[in-house]
Amino acid sequence: MRDFPAAAGPIGYFVHHQGRGHAERCASLVNALPLAQEVVIFCARDDIFPPLRENVRVVKIPSLFERSGQERTGLDTVDSPDTVHCAPLGWPGIRRAMATIAAWFDTADPDLMICDVSAEIAQLCRICSVPHVKVLQHGDRGDPGHRAAYDGAVGLLAPFSAALAQPDWTEAMRRKTHFAGGLGLRAKAPVKADARRRLGMAEDRRVALVLSGGGGNGWTSAPFGIAARALPDWTWITVGAMQTDWHGTEGANLIHKGWVETVADHIAAADVVVSSTGNTTCAEVLNNDRPWIVVPEWRYFDEQVEKALALSRAGVALHLTHMPSSAAAWRKAIRAAVDRHQPGRQPALIDEDAAAKAALWLRSLVPHAHHPGHQKEGIDA
Repeated sequence: MRDFPAAAGPIGYFVHHQGRGHAERCASLVNALPLAQEVVIFCARDDIFPPLRENVRVVKIPSLFERSGQERTGLDTVDSPDTVHCAPLGWPGIRRAMATIAAWFDTADPDLMICDVSAEIAQLCRICSVPHVKVLQHGDRGDPGHRAAYDGAVGLLAPFSAALAQPDWTEAMRRKTHFAGGLGLRAKAPVKADARRRLGMAEDRRVALVLSGGGGNGWTSAPFGIAARALPDWTWITVGAMQTDWHGTEGANLIHKGWVETVADHIAAADVVVSSTGNTTCAEVLNNDRPWIVVPEWRYFDEQVEKALALSRAGVALHLTHMPSSAAAWRKAIRAAVDRHQPGRQPALIDEDAAAKAALWLRSLVPHAHHPGHQKEGIDA
């Protein structure tokens, strides 16, 4: 039983539809709110969410980032101000998305809007006089657009541990940040022996797992052909997107599985994990406590670069700027990852109650006493 402040006005939630992380942490958070709390999710896709509880609905809006074919020509040469990141002129889809959200602000009188993530929608909230919580991501985000989104927020939600905070985040930002390490994880880490049995893996075979997230195009396969040849007594398994190189010269101990529903089992079964640094990927590896090599993929604002640096500073992963390109380099990297691994240090950055604590924090931001028409009544959840 947890004591939540009274649910009065609805909560809105914008969810970016790239990758899996935004939708998964959204579902985890809104499902932790009491049933009486109405939540309206705005997203360009309505098919990416895990099961959502009652009193939560998804409103599909046009993508803010993809052309629809109806754009007005001749406006791409107009400079964008530094206060916005993705606000091209003449895009009716962006207008419809913003109009849908602004109209809901007007009719629903929401208590709060969560932005995960868009600096433009965060600024729209402030302009429309709606309190907003901005999801905080790693990256080089000191530009005026991000600053306006952060400074105008009533709170910042970081879906990772405070141990992974960036040193350039200001004290003002930290004071209003709620850290929720592991937000979006669905289950406890599997036991290694159980995971191997479910996957049909031998107990005594050393396994390296290569993991790419869902937000990009994944890796090219040639580096892992080298890794498999360099360590022939290991089984190398790749999960996620993988681009095939004709010159990869891949051995039988390299297995490409593509997208699977058993990612947690594959991580638990591994002796070493090699991955990119998307937030969901990182949370899953931290939860399983494995020797870990991180190589950031390209993302806007160097998000994965800064996340890799944070993981390295926290002593939970070996950060490489690029995949090893020779057998000697692979052997050196694997040895270094195993040698520096300290069991227990990774899962210490995961909070099993992350969603429940974040839900309580969200409700604490709502000033019910000053909201006309909101009744004060206790809700047990």
